[in-house]
Amino acid sequence: MKIHEYQAKELLRKFNVPVLRSQVVFSAEEAGKVAYEKFVQQGSKAIVVKAQVHAGGRGKGIMHDIKTNKEIMFNEKPLRGVNVLVKGDLAHQAYEIAEKMLNNKLVTIQTGAAGSVVRRMLIEDGCSIAKEFYAGIVLDRQTGMNTIMVSTEGGVEIEKVAEETPEKILKESVNPKTGFQAFQARRLAFGLGLSGDAFKNFQPFITNLVKAYEELDCSLLEINPLVLTTDGQMIALDAKMNFDDNALYRHPDYEALRDISEEDPLEVEASKFDLNYIKLDGNVGCMVNGAGLAMSTMDLIKLSGGEPANFLDVGGGANPTRIANAFRIMMSDPNVKAVLINIFGGIVRCDKVADGIVQALKEVKVNIPVIVRLDGTNAEEGAETLKKSGMQFKVALNFADAAQKVTEIVGKAS
Repeated sequence: MKIHEYQAKELLRKFNVPVLRSQVVFSAEEAGKVAYEKFVQQGSKAIVVKAQVHAGGRGKGIMHDIKTNKEIMFNEKPLRGVNVLVKGDLAHQAYEIAEKMLNNKLVTIQTGAAGSVVRRMLIEDGCSIAKEFYAGIVLDRQTGMNTIMVSTEGGVEIEKVAEETPEKILKESVNPKTGFQAFQARRLAFGLGLSGDAFKNFQPFITNLVKAYEELDCSLLEINPLVLTTDGQMIALDAKMNFDDNALYRHPDYEALRDISEEDPLEVEASKFDLNYIKLDGNVGCMVNGAGLAMSTMDLIKLSGGEPANFLDVGGGANPTRIANAFRIMMSDPNVKAVLINIFGGIVRCDKVADGIVQALKEVKVNIPVIVRLDGTNAEEGAETLKKSGMQFKVALNFADAAQKVTEIVGKAS
């Protein structure tokens, strides 16, 4: 589960992670009022206006008119997702930017040409930056430990740093038995070349950041950039925070932080029925029981020359209701030209799955080809059920045959 920057910063404040004074706004009028009353009147010499979307690269991203798709200009330059205001009437400029930005789309390296619609913005204090760094925490699945990463290359995509200059990324693993240690904080500070006040302030910063990551049940916590101000303070200038979905039951309050307008509508619908669904860009709908088999199915479709339209794991309980809801979601995607059902009968018998498919298709109208591959317990009985149903199924002999059949059908349809 992802949340917005302003929400992440509100949570970080509770763990004494230094962030700048800021306030979220939802309209141009509110932006102008907040900028004037909360910042200009309070003595702010610079303010920053940031789009709040679930995508990185906002500083380099460009706003586009949602109707015409043309770039939006401000002061004769393309309007960015992050705008620093230092001269003139700051409050009025914040109003103008909000008027141009809200309900239009921000196109970044992560959103692609489709962009992401801006529905809220953050008004934040400016600060005097001496140096930018990167700090992030994520679970390293190879070591089974949370790993802290820091780098002197702040403000740059960490993936680019990892690819081009991996030696600039410093790592410390957190042993779950002992926790994050003071010597590790010092080692990271030395590695970043910090000294004086910066060295002293970094240690509580990174220690509190680790505490926030662990207690909030995060799957990712990224500060990019982490800035050193000219007076030696370490501040989280940006914050990206994702929660571990498996731990959401421990945090019922997180539901209020969810912004479903930032999620794919089909994925939101699938979550209502406890279906593991992720929309992709292809035209072959996939319905599989088991995440590993689903990944293999997508791989084989690709190898056969096709393009999967989704990841969809109906799980072990592939009953008629779940199958019907899965079909409804796939049929809502206009790109889907054929469906491949790939079931391995282990705990769930193939004949029961076949009964569920037949029953589900009596409830849901499916007017595209459906290819079914069944293997495992009672696979032959399941195939016989499909053949006797009177419905237009294509039953595949094996995994490879299923991928080949669906790819050929989609190829003819296009």
